Amino acid sequence: MIRRTDPVQIKTPEQIELMRAAGRIVARALDAVRDAVRPGVSTLELDAVAEKVIRDADAVPSFKGYHGFPGSICASVNEEVVHGIPSAERVLSDGDIVSVDCGAILDGWHGDSAVTIVAGTPRDEDLRMMAVCEESMWQGIAQMKPGGRLGDISHAIGTYIAKHGGYGNVREYGGHGIGTEMHMDPHVLNYGRKGKGVKLVEGMCLAIEPMTTMRRHDVVTLDDEWTVVTRDGGRAAHFEHSVAITADGPMVLTAREDNRDKIVDMGFVQPSW
Repeated sequence: MIRRTDPVQIKTPEQIELMRAAGRIVARALDAVRDAVRPGVSTLELDAVAEKVIRDADAVPSFKGYHGFPGSICASVNEEVVHGIPSAERVLSDGDIVSVDCGAILDGWHGDSAVTIVAGTPRDEDLRMMAVCEESMWQGIAQMKPGGRLGDISHAIGTYIAKHGGYGNVREYGGHGIGTEMHMDPHVLNYGRKGKGVKLVEGMCLAIEPMTTMRRHDVVTLDDEWTVVTRDGGRAAHFEHSVAITADGPMVLTAREDNRDKIVDMGFVQPSW
């Protein structure tokens, strides 16, 4: 039985383990995509890599067919912030950055995670922005403890971005609840005030996903009605993990092998590997 405290779905420890199983598949898919990213590869090829990993694990891509979305991943290149449609015509060049958002459903439970990856030779300015975006995510996750408030997460993310490099913090999109559906209440802003919002309780599962831009945070949606780009053409980064609140603190459900040291350093609950 799934318990609810309106409007947020609360999971049992057993259900959190089922979500971790879905999360591991997403982690493997993103690892495979990261290994495949290089100049000359199209975003449609990356989509095929992720879909194969997901389906080989007897799971289903969360994104494919979601409100008509055609891909198994979102692949957003350079000035594209989020929801980029995989395409054979979108071929990566040396120095491009691609934000890959990936989801999988296993036994009715969802996992959702995103990373930004460099194709070929990185630009220092891109690496700095990516590092700030990713660390802001970890700072938000660190607030996911019973008794806190949703605004604590939002405040931690927004404050970190504001204090490190002056990058844009995209306002129109943010994190969300996750469980038996990919997008659930509550919406998780990437800016806000401490002590405000829904109370955080054991069994909540949230996807935490900041998006930073090289210059202004303003975005616009292209005519394909999916791809979101920066209005000024500046590059963007996007990182995301699905996380459960446990009695002992946050557990990263979509944790990858390269996250092990970070999870230990932050003192988070160790997920099953």
